[in-house]
Amino acid sequence: MAPTNMRHIIIFIVVSYFSIACTAPKTESTAETIDTTENVITLSKAQYEAASISLGKIEKKKITTSLRVNGRLEVPPQNLITISAPMNGFIKSTTLLQGMKVRKGEVLATLQHQDYIQLQQDYLDNKSKLEFLEADYARQQELAQENINAQKTLQQAKSNYESMRAIVTGLAARLELINISPASLQNGKISSIINLYSPIDGYVSMVNVNIGQYVTSTEAIFKIVNVEHMHAELQVYEQDINKISIGQPVTFVLANETTPRSATVYLIGKEISAERTVQLHCHLSKEDHTLLPGTFISASIDVNSEESDVLPNKAIVNFEGKNYIFISLSNNQFKATPVTIGSSDGDYTRILPDPDFNRESSIVLTGAFELIGLLKNKEEE
Repeated sequence: MAPTNMRHIIIFIVVSYFSIACTAPKTESTAETIDTTENVITLSKAQYEAASISLGKIEKKKITTSLRVNGRLEVPPQNLITISAPMNGFIKSTTLLQGMKVRKGEVLATLQHQDYIQLQQDYLDNKSKLEFLEADYARQQELAQENINAQKTLQQAKSNYESMRAIVTGLAARLELINISPASLQNGKISSIINLYSPIDGYVSMVNVNIGQYVTSTEAIFKIVNVEHMHAELQVYEQDINKISIGQPVTFVLANETTPRSATVYLIGKEISAERTVQLHCHLSKEDHTLLPGTFISASIDVNSEESDVLPNKAIVNFEGKNYIFISLSNNQFKATPVTIGSSDGDYTRILPDPDFNRESSIVLTGAFELIGLLKNKEEE
């Protein structure tokens, strides 16, 4: 065969081969495509039903911004009384124990000392002298009116009388200070024992003596506390004090409780402490006589309330230190989207503005925890 004819045959075969290859039917895959996009998960029908997913959108609600502070329960100064001996003496008797209830005017203890006797004797002695000087002064006044005595004699009588009256008045005040009535000494009855009385209704919070102990007027013997009108003293750091105003609601819990209690800001301190805090005085909404002064409390002050974008708390999940919500795409697909959150109020949490976020997106309101679990498993695979 001629060489030219051979070349034509080879070219024809090659062209025919490529023509057949180009016109051959394509084989299509019928396998299901699984989405592998980062932070996107596709659920099967069974998984979707098991997760109990419900969808919704961002809402507008009023969210209260709270300030977390610490403090203690206290009573007003007039409700906490320290009892001391008005004069030095020995404890003769007392039956007080911590926690006992006492009434105003009830005898707390009796004291005994010879100085009590001396004070009463001095009063009676000078009281007698006062009566004599009073009579002498009256007599000198009568004589002066008749020009019988000298003016100097009258003035001396007056001076003696007024000086003794001052002494007797002072002794009477000292007797009343140790709870002895001067009038009770008119019959000459003198006692070596004095009583200590409770000035208020309340409970014994401290007993610092025993029978026979010598006490001075500078020692604290007992403390009586009246737990009515208990209040909360809170410490707020100086950088937050401009957020506080009188009347703001306060929620607090005791160190040994979980049930919240309520109060209201009543007074704001005007001095910054060495710890750079300002003291708040808060009135409790409900009196509770079982509370104890000095109890540590954790409190939350409602400092601001404004309408904000919110989602239910259960729609927000935390994964590896970041907060996420799940946005519904299509065909049971959900995308984990990072979100910045603000304060929480009850069952809702504030969502901070994000210009790239579409407010009309359908968001998973329930089932987010199940989705984050499935997404985590997917990443581990």
